[in-house]
Amino acid sequence: MMRRGLWIAIAVLGVIVLAGLLVFGSYVSAKNQMVAKQEAIHAQWSQVDVVLQRRADLIPNLVETVKGYAKHEETVFSDIANARAALLNAHDPHEKIEANGRLDSAIGRLLALSENYPNLKADQNFLALQDQLEGTENRIAVERNRYNRAIQDYNTFIRQFPNSIWASIAGFQPDNDYFQASEASRQAPQVKF
Repeated sequence: MMRRGLWIAIAVLGVIVLAGLLVFGSYVSAKNQMVAKQEAIHAQWSQVDVVLQRRADLIPNLVETVKGYAKHEETVFSDIANARAALLNAHDPHEKIEANGRLDSAIGRLLALSENYPNLKADQNFLALQDQLEGTENRIAVERNRYNRAIQDYNTFIRQFPNSIWASIAGFQPDNDYFQASEASRQAPQVKF
């Protein structure tokens, strides 16, 4: 009888140890995946940052070209300089996304100036810079989409059961720094021929 009780105790202890190992394994696996998904967000943000920097580097050349034709548009030039400086001095994705919105608006006003200056519209340097800027804007859209998908993947993972429990224990929080279109970009530009 004593032996049977000992075997039952060992069996119960074995089941408890096995269950503990399974729970611990689930936690470790989920935490490793959360870390990987969080790093994917950081890597994808780096790609967004690269194309934002590319656009910021194109802007001074574009501004100088426009200045040659539109010398009296100092407000637009000042707005672009301030918005570009804010983008370059931003420290985190939230600040960069906000500064990017201001820069979108300022670039839109700069490009609209070409409507008032027919010689500018025909300038080859301006046209080439405008094409480069358009290509960069497309790259920004692609990278922004990838960044937002990485955030969505991470947020979905940490909100699913049992990952939500492990995320809470390990201190992982949802990331809400989605890169959304600025208010200025929601309005279609007016093009006149």
